Amino acid sequence: MSSRKVHFVSLGCPKNRVDSEVMLGVARAAGYAHVDDAAEAEVIVVNTCGFIGEAKKESIDAIFEMAQHKERGSCKRLVVAGCLSQRHPEDLAREMPEVDHFLGSSDMLKLGRVLAGDAERMLVGNPAEWLIHAGDPRTLSTPGGSAYVKIAEGCNRTCSFCVIPDLRGVQRSRPIPDVVREVEQLAAAGVREINLISQDTIAYGRDAAGRAQGDARATLAQLVQQVADVPGVRWVRLFYLYPETMTDDVIELLADHPRVVPYVDMPLQHAADAMLRRMRRGHGGDRLRRVVSTLRERVPNLTFRTAFIVGHPGETDAEFEELCDFVRWAEFERVGVFRYSDEETSRSHALEGKVPARTAANRYRRLMTLQRRIAHKKSAAMIGRELDVLVEGTSDEHEYVLMGRHAGQAPEIDGQVYLSGGEVRPGEMCRVRITQASDYDLVGELLDEEEGERGAALPLPPELGAVAAKRRVALRVLQTDGRERQQN
Repeated sequence: MSSRKVHFVSLGCPKNRVDSEVMLGVARAAGYAHVDDAAEAEVIVVNTCGFIGEAKKESIDAIFEMAQHKERGSCKRLVVAGCLSQRHPEDLAREMPEVDHFLGSSDMLKLGRVLAGDAERMLVGNPAEWLIHAGDPRTLSTPGGSAYVKIAEGCNRTCSFCVIPDLRGVQRSRPIPDVVREVEQLAAAGVREINLISQDTIAYGRDAAGRAQGDARATLAQLVQQVADVPGVRWVRLFYLYPETMTDDVIELLADHPRVVPYVDMPLQHAADAMLRRMRRGHGGDRLRRVVSTLRERVPNLTFRTAFIVGHPGETDAEFEELCDFVRWAEFERVGVFRYSDEETSRSHALEGKVPARTAANRYRRLMTLQRRIAHKKSAAMIGRELDVLVEGTSDEHEYVLMGRHAGQAPEIDGQVYLSGGEVRPGEMCRVRITQASDYDLVGELLDEEEGERGAALPLPPELGAVAAKRRVALRVLQTDGRERQQN
């Protein structure tokens, strides 16, 4: 086995995590073994997030923490990649002499040059130059039988608070055949849940890069249908849908397809008309109510996750109260709340009416308290139901308790189902009866095959389980977008 060792720290969103997994694949192809302990690594890679102020601070803290291993550990090379180095390459290079190489948000494959020892220090390129392909190396880090699949890069929206288009470029959609090929590879390695992600998933295929052949434009519904038809895939989940009119074919897939889970992640950001205009969202509160109503009416057992920003410039007490009324009306299953971050390159930075930090913090607490009551009611209603659960592994709190997720729980952000009784392995799906509920988590008992309505779900074949285990690593992931602390 190679004595060369690499350690990764990945900050930020699932899209960034996929980039980290690609770099993990590059390192493995170069003969490096991943180690959990940074003190043992010859090379350390920090994949940063630069979306908001809190994320930038945590990324910088992680860089300085890892830099200490160059003094007292075995680290000979420290690499900083991702959105923060894309956003501030020259500043970081000047202020951080301990960093040996900088890669941007589109430079994942350049890590190979770094590991080969013939790369210059600054390798930050054009963010629009790279789009992941099925043939790129990748090592999974997600638990159990789950994986993220990035279907597009960049964004064409002009939301006032967002700098993603500057960091990632314009939207570039992957061709459907390439996405399907990647999903086929993942399914062959034992993956049962496919989580489709991009910055603006509802806009998949609308850009020139999304044209499959000639003038034919790929659509999100076509993509989801073909991904769901890949043998071995049990769940397909959609993330980051923009709140505009969804096409009937997408809604029908959510409502009727047995492998497309009735789960919608749609960040709405606010509900007051004036605030939505300041945010440059392109719609008002009436559209949001129509979207929510339509999805509730047409998609049985829908789980609706959304996110809101409080403290955006110009937000009045009355507009915040309107947002609270909207949340009471909609009764979302999951809500993330973010305090506005005043980014210097965002359009909102120039707006008047800045909201004091204390006011934003109070609004955050009020909205979270309101949503927590809703979440508790929704969880309590699950008691007695029988559900399919994807087993992820042993509980972090007790070695004799397993944990997993049902279809209404997305990876890492929506809580867990803790399991008692029976024996199942990570990556398997099983039938569970829910017996207890807290605000975010559930407790269930495993059912024998004859007890469940449909019996136990298909287990993971032993040979595929071995492959999946071999290809995964325990990546150190730091969530810098507040999802872990602000989830409901």
